[in-house]
Amino acid sequence: DMKTDLNLLLECLKYQMDCPVSQKEALITIYSICQQNSEASEYFREIGGLMFINDLAKSSVHCIVKEAALFTLGVIIESNVYCQQTLCTSALFEDLILFLINKDSGVNLKRMSVYVILVLVSNNSNGQTYVRDTGCIGLLLQLFRTTLSASKMNLSDENANQCYQLWSSVCSTLCACVNNPQNEDNQNICCSVFPYAKEWLESCTEPGIVRPICSFVGLTVANNSYVQKYFVSVGGLDTLAKVLIKLMHDSCMSHSSTKLAVVVTKTLDACIANDSAMGVVLTKYHTVSELLKLLSNDTLDTGEKISIILTIGHCTEVCEENQCELLQNNGLPLMIQVLTESQDEELIKAATFVLQNCKQMTEQLSLKINGNSLNMNNAEELDTQVRKRSLQDYWKKAKEILHRINLIEKEHDEERVQGRVFVDRSSEDNTEASKYHEANPADPKTYIERTHKEVHCPQLTSKSDDQVLPPSVNSSPLKNEIVNTMNPVNASTRQSEQSNIPCSVNELRTDSVFQSHSINKKTTCVQNQSILQWIFFLPNLDQHLFYSDITREEKSTSATSASHKMADLRCIGCTAGGLSFNSKTFTKMLQSCPYQCDRHKVILEAEERYKKELRKSAVCNNNRYATYE
Repeated sequence: DMKTDLNLLLECLKYQMDCPVSQKEALITIYSICQQNSEASEYFREIGGLMFINDLAKSSVHCIVKEAALFTLGVIIESNVYCQQTLCTSALFEDLILFLINKDSGVNLKRMSVYVILVLVSNNSNGQTYVRDTGCIGLLLQLFRTTLSASKMNLSDENANQCYQLWSSVCSTLCACVNNPQNEDNQNICCSVFPYAKEWLESCTEPGIVRPICSFVGLTVANNSYVQKYFVSVGGLDTLAKVLIKLMHDSCMSHSSTKLAVVVTKTLDACIANDSAMGVVLTKYHTVSELLKLLSNDTLDTGEKISIILTIGHCTEVCEENQCELLQNNGLPLMIQVLTESQDEELIKAATFVLQNCKQMTEQLSLKINGNSLNMNNAEELDTQVRKRSLQDYWKKAKEILHRINLIEKEHDEERVQGRVFVDRSSEDNTEASKYHEANPADPKTYIERTHKEVHCPQLTSKSDDQVLPPSVNSSPLKNEIVNTMNPVNASTRQSEQSNIPCSVNELRTDSVFQSHSINKKTTCVQNQSILQWIFFLPNLDQHLFYSDITREEKSTSATSASHKMADLRCIGCTAGGLSFNSKTFTKMLQSCPYQCDRHKVILEAEERYKKELRKSAVCNNNRYATYE
């Protein structure tokens, strides 16, 4: 029986005062019973055992009894909140301070004292107040600075290992002093050791050093703008960025370096979360590109991915350089992949946060088409500016492609209303043929090449500055996504299967990346479509940006419209706006006109390609049915 055992053990402690070994064994048995057992701890408190052990720790002259008594107190306090409240007094903190400053106290006794402080302040605002008011937190900070040095990092040595264990316990206790609940007063006090933490990170990247320091720094700066600014002012953010670069270099050889890089990433995020403007410090270290590399690691779990994406979001929230670095390193397709593939709500929110930042950037670019966004100081910066300006055409072409897609789908709607003109099969046969053709497109290589010629992709020369777009943009998977979207057969199948439902994200993805997704995820993808169009196609941009050439041509023609000769040279599609046409008569009228404008040429070319694919589809159907018969 648990209660009987505790009563007997308490009696043993009382009557074995002259036998420290027996007392130590009794204490070990008590904490083994009370460990993670709230009921046993509460009963031991009720029979007076808790206060007896507290007095024993102060009065015993034997070091082994003091250590065992303090450890047993810590276990009982940790197991039961009532025991914590009973012992959480300024008197106990003062007794623990005496253990820590006593020259005769060994490293292990100091470690047990720090452990009791830890359990007293954990999840306890009263304990956080006592640790500050009694000056105990100042003593802990002194131990943080002096307990460990680079010369004592040989952990194979027993004494050095004990010092490290004490230092690690001090780090954990300081974390509890500032967090859960957050204590701003203690945060402001603890930031005084940031220069020492920075020196440790600069001199050592061992997990045993980096993890405790990152935890301490991250919790001390959390939601405290004053402490965050101080950490940046002493060079702490620069040091974290350098540590991340080193760990990313080592991560190619070590899985532990990858996990440690995630820890550093979380600390970086805590430092800039409340003031994203401080993210500009990270631009010179190309932190965004390092984070994108880290995000591509296959060994990360969902929580780690969320932390990395949130850090990218805070880096790019207000910093234009980081935003451009995100786009130039194919970060946008990676965010879209996360958004469309993940089923985790928090991960989707994090990716949406980054996409929102990209939207803000594209709006700024649309207002700076002919302006400079950065100061030019040397040739390297000039090349960077050319790359940024080239992105403007990237977005313009994206919207132009969307306009063409809408034209093709509108034509297809009209064809459906008037009946199947080129396919003589029933609606069931036609749907089957469309699906078959989508899975087996006729000569896809030739079609993709032809589509590349029709869609002026970013790899062509920019109109604004006659510069070739950067390879990072040219090689982007987004270009493949746009080409796949232009396939009229895909548009036909999409229209027949989904009726008036908006085009899902599945049509905007490359097959090689997203082929593992089944059709039952289509609903989720449809929900994300508005986000993608919102980002890529800039609905609030003036149409004049994309049809300025056509508008200028029409204005030039209208200026001389008094001359019948010049009027005859105008496109019939542009001059017949007041007449009523359907898709057949309008197409015939355009074909008869020798002077077609660029817009109506695109419409005719798209219709021809569409009809050609339907004819191929019909031939495929005929061949298949002939084979079956």
